[in-house]
Order: sequence, then structure tokens, then C-alpha cells
Amino acid sequence: MKSTLKDSATKRWLVMLAVSFTMLTGYFVADVMAPLKTMLESQLLWNSEEYGLFTSAYGWFNVFLFMLLIGGIILDKMGVRFTGLMASTLMVIGAVIKYVAISTSIAEDAELFGIDLEVIVASVGYAIFCVGLEIFGITASKVIVKWFKGKELALALGLQIAVARIGTTLALMVSVPTAMAFGDVAAPVMLGCIALLAGLVMYICYTVLDMRLEKQLHDKACDEDVEEAFKLSDIKVLVSNKMFWIICFLCLSFYAGVFPFLKYATDLMVQKFGVDPYYAGIIPGLVPFGTLVMTPIFGTIIDKKGKAATLMILGSILLVIIHLLFALPGLNQNEVSIALMILMGVAFSLVPSAMWPTLTRITPEKQLGSAYAVIFWLQNIGLMGVPYLIGWELNKYCTTVIDGVNHYDYTLPMLTFAAIAGVAVVLAVMLKIEDKKKGYGLEEPSIKQ
Repeated sequence: MKSTLKDSATKRWLVMLAVSFTMLTGYFVADVMAPLKTMLESQLLWNSEEYGLFTSAYGWFNVFLFMLLIGGIILDKMGVRFTGLMASTLMVIGAVIKYVAISTSIAEDAELFGIDLEVIVASVGYAIFCVGLEIFGITASKVIVKWFKGKELALALGLQIAVARIGTTLALMVSVPTAMAFGDVAAPVMLGCIALLAGLVMYICYTVLDMRLEKQLHDKACDEDVEEAFKLSDIKVLVSNKMFWIICFLCLSFYAGVFPFLKYATDLMVQKFGVDPYYAGIIPGLVPFGTLVMTPIFGTIIDKKGKAATLMILGSILLVIIHLLFALPGLNQNEVSIALMILMGVAFSLVPSAMWPTLTRITPEKQLGSAYAVIFWLQNIGLMGVPYLIGWELNKYCTTVIDGVNHYDYTLPMLTFAAIAGVAVVLAVMLKIEDKKKGYGLEEPSIKQ
């Protein structure tokens, strides 16, 4: 049997690092505004509801214009090279629009639908960026499956997410120091734009390797390596699978309990734990760092021992406990916040490490782009709705003004996050029960001995 590039461990892991780096730059920009909530209120005079509206823009186009679903079909029809380059370009365009909106006076005191025009334009730029980010996310997942199927798939999928999430860590840790150093809340966003250009160049380098692999697979002409052509009718088969829908809503509820939380986590550190705003982003930054450390462990367990469904249940339960502890008024010591963030990193390793390899067991590879697109589309509903809900709760019920400065009580928002995570627990249990009935083998190892 003639070997190909993906049979080389070195080449496989280089590919993983390349696409992860591009995702890393995307996650940096996605979360770069999260630690700046206080500065946005003081410098640009945004309030919590306007900040919530901005963060909710994550899913505007992906959800209401079905851009993610269209992106999934494009991915299955056009392949990872075209789709990845398209998505990377959209990320750059959206980030530049967002930077222009918050760095210049577009129209001072202008409003649209009763909302500051600056907030609207920044939100539109963010929405365009998020179309690119989410489409690139499903593309990156399909790249990993393409290069690692039958090998260290669970480990590679988990590590790809973990490495990419370093971007979130960097955003949470360096945004405020960068903004203070330049005296401009827009400075970290400019840094993100530069990083995205580097990510685009890295993906262009990957496409060169991918073209070589495609030629080798074509020359090899083995049925196991040459995908069947994707047809639109395949989507009907996909959406009729009950297991697929359980995974969809598990993804929605679990990620809605993590990503929107990180948008407010820095402010939570300031408001409840009294952390200096300059350093407050460091503590939430432990979540992605913990994910990077723990994901190889859980990925290896799933590859060699199995128990994917069980690990998803444990991760979801752990997330509920973490949010409930954050909600307790008396627990306001810095040591508690650090410990809970590290535990959230563990939970965030458990579920994604198990969930994404699970999808490859119930979905043919030619349908993976569309499968990821449907899941990410539903996930975007949570990423759009939950941040706005939390911002509305803070503005409506949790604000106290002292000496002209807003102070927030995060008890109600944290209970909301705990309830969302509780839905994930129920769905993870349902997934394990359904697997026992249908025999997909979610509790079995990914690598067959």
C-alpha cells in the first residue's frame, strides 16, 4: 500500500497546528472585547444591555441568515481549501469593520432604532467576523477528520480546540493591559486584526499540503480514501437521526454555559471578587489553559479506552456545580475564583473531547460539513441569545449605582448559567441511553486494537 502525507505523524500534527493557529487568531478576536466591558462603559459610554447586544451579534447572520448552514453545504461541495480561505477572509473583513467602529467617531450621538450607531456598526462587523469564524470552525474540524480518521482522532480534535482556545486566554489576559498601554480601548482590536492576517497566511500554507495530499489520494485510488460526492439529499438522512439531534442540543446547552460566561467572567472577577481590572482577565484565562492541559489526557482515554458518553455526563454535571458555586454570595475569595476557573477548564475538556469524535461515529464523512454546520448553527442561537439575556438581567435587576459608577450583582446571571448547564446534563444522559439502544459504540475506544 502506497503511503500518503497523512500517514506521516509529523505531517498530521503539523496540519493540526496550522489550522489551530488560524482558529487561535479567530478566538482571540472573538473574545478580545470581553475584558473591556468596564472600559467600554467609561470610554465609549456603553451600558450592560448595549454590551449584551454587541456580544449577541455573534449569531445574527449565522442564525437568521442561515450563513452557517450555507457554509456547511459549501464545505461539503467545494472542500476545505476554498471554504477555509473564504472564512479566513471574512474574519479579517469583519474585524476591521469592528475596529473602525470603536476607534473613530462614525457619527457622534447618532442613533438607529434608539441604539447608538457606534454599537450597531461594531455589532455588524462582529457578526460578519463570526460568520467567518464559525465556518472556519467547521472547516477545521473536517480538516482534522480528513487527516486523522482511523488514527488519533479524538486526541487531535480535542487538541485542535484546546490549542485554538489559547487565543481566548491571550485575549482575556492582554486586552486590558494593551488598551491601557495605548490609552485606547480599540488598540487590542487592532492587534487582533494583525493576528488574523497571520492566521490567513498560515492557512494558505496548509492548502499547499492539502493539494499534495489530494493528488496522492487520487493516484492511490482507494475507495476508503476517496469520498463519495455529497448530495443535497444527504441532509435529509442526516436530520432524521435522533442521536444527531441529541448531540446538537447538548452542544447548544453546554457551550451556552461556557462561552457567554467568559464574556462576563472578567467583570465578574471585578464585581464579586474585587480583582483589579488590570489583572482580572488572567483568572478567566485559566479556563482555556486548563483545557489545553487536560484535553490530551481525556482525548487519549477516549481513543484507547472509550467512555465518551460517560465523560460528557461528568463534564456537564461539573459545569452545573461550578456555576452554582459562583452564585453563592459568601464565596468571594480570590482562591475560590481561581479554583472554579480551573475546574471549568476540566469540564470544558471533558465534553468537547468526547462530543466531536462522537459525531464522526454517527455521520458519514461526506456529510460532516453539513453536520457540523447544523450543530454550530444551533450553538450560535445560544451564543447569540444568552449573552443578551445576561446583559439584560444585569441592566434590569442587578445594577446598583454608587457615586455615579455601576456595580453589578452576578447571583441571578450565575443561576441562569447553572440552569442552562443543567439542560446539558439531561441531554448527555439521553445520549448514553440512546447509544445503548442503537449500538453506535460511544463507550468503545476510537482506535481499534
